[in-house]
Amino acid sequence: MPEFIKNWSWLLVPVIALGGLIWPHLGLLLFPIMLTLMGIGLFRGKYWCGNICPHGSLFDRIIAPFSRGRKIPGLFHSSFWRWGFFIFFMGMFILRLNNVFQHWGAFDFWERLGFIMVLNYLMPTLLGMGLGLAVKPRAWCKFCPMGTAGELSYRLGQRLGLTRFRDLILTGNSPDSCAQCGLCDQVCPVELQPQTAIETKTLQDPACLKCGLCTGKCPRGLLSLQTPDQIKDKKKAGGGRSAV
Repeated sequence: MPEFIKNWSWLLVPVIALGGLIWPHLGLLLFPIMLTLMGIGLFRGKYWCGNICPHGSLFDRIIAPFSRGRKIPGLFHSSFWRWGFFIFFMGMFILRLNNVFQHWGAFDFWERLGFIMVLNYLMPTLLGMGLGLAVKPRAWCKFCPMGTAGELSYRLGQRLGLTRFRDLILTGNSPDSCAQCGLCDQVCPVELQPQTAIETKTLQDPACLKCGLCTGKCPRGLLSLQTPDQIKDKKKAGGGRSAV
């Protein structure tokens, strides 16, 4: 089922971004989508981004074959850029919502609200596709506001202890067996360094999409996505040696 969602969730993008221009009420679908993203973020961080997100599916399945595959600009890796863009995007979104809610009770209120959501969905669609073609398919994901919101939700989940039950952590083993081929680093859509998990036992970077591309690319099967319980069991099986 997860692979099916990865392959076909992109169909929601034209339905909402383009269909919403004709029937704005389609934009209201974004509210449950946003709530689902935040809910998953509490337990698994950016799992939504790497496995369910319609935009991510669009970039991976439709844009990737035509992408120039260039290295993501350093600016997009910057926390200053990512958080600055998040504040700007959310600030503009709140201002638009405020304008719409001044029409609360009007017969066309829900249509207005839906249209605002459609516009806020259309912008990342066009910008993300442009960056995907010019740079790398997932370049937009480095500073996507919804991805950043998911990361905030993840940090909250860590504080509340919710990630202890459902999180997926990139785990490595047998560093002496690593071929140092760098294939896992090459396929990471957001240019993290999964190979470091082999040396340090885990890679717990909040930016990880938990997509599993690196685990499938390792020729020696040294990388895997594991739950905290699986890591603990592995630690016990190793005679008490730290696996984290």
